[in-house]
This record gives sequence, structure tokens and C-alpha cells, in this order.
Amino acid sequence: MKQPGTRHKARQRAVDLLFEAEAKDVSPMELIAQRRELVVDDESIGMIHPYTARVVEGLTADRAQIDAVLTSHLREWTLPRLPAVDRAILRLAAWELFNTHDVPPVVVVDEAVELAKELSTDESPAFVNGVLGRIVTLAPQVRAASIATGSEPDTAGE
Repeated sequence: MKQPGTRHKARQRAVDLLFEAEAKDVSPMELIAQRRELVVDDESIGMIHPYTARVVEGLTADRAQIDAVLTSHLREWTLPRLPAVDRAILRLAAWELFNTHDVPPVVVVDEAVELAKELSTDESPAFVNGVLGRIVTLAPQVRAASIATGSEPDTAGE
């Protein structure tokens, strides 16, 4: 069995933070700040991986656009009706599809499906795959546009 990599664990932590923030009705960035303060006194809290912080920060900034894209690609569902874990996974994956130039879209979709298998219902992996399969076609144009405008995110240190 394949062992999860560092980025997979970082994504999983990002989904956990997004889920928790929504449940507590707080900003995910606020949770990251709290964890960074707590880890100083309690190492069992665990450091926030730079990729986790990058994804959560980017998603927080782009959430309205990401939610609009997800909403327009859902069939027979609305974003608020989705299980919270699926919503977090889809948001994370959609943000990655559009903003991580160093991760191929097929890897983003595969990682999201794996997270759904690990964290959600039996139906979730197929659902997540279907939604992202409709969104993935937009990724090359969005990525190219961000490169052309010079807004490609910094990937150093990961």
C-alpha cells in the first residue's frame, strides 16, 4: 500500500482546518494563527506545513470565486447541501486546480478523490471525481492566464 506523501498530509490538514473553521464559523486563517501560537507551548499540536498554510490562505482569499465555480458545476446539488467534508475537499481541489502550477491537474483530482475515500462517505469519491472532472477543463486556461498576468504563486520552500 502506498504511503501518503507530505503534500497529501498537508492537504488533509487543510481539509481538517477548513471543516473546523466552517463548523466554528471562524476564518481558517484564524485557526492557523491559533495553532501556530499553541505549538510554541505544546508540540503535540503539530506545526502547520507551509503548503497547508498556502492553500488555506489562497482559498480564503479566493473563496467567493471558487464557490461560484463549484456552484456552476454541481448537478442536482447546491453547495450548502453538500456534506461539509465534501465541500472542503472540493474547495481545496478547485483552488489547487487554478493556482498550483507545480501540481498537474490529474494529481489534484486524484488527491481529492483519495481524501474523499479517507474522510467522507462511500459515495463521496465518485461525486468529487465527477464535479472535478467538469471543472478540470477550466484549469489550463486559468493557469495560463495567471502566468500571463504575472500572478503565478510562489512555490519556493515547498
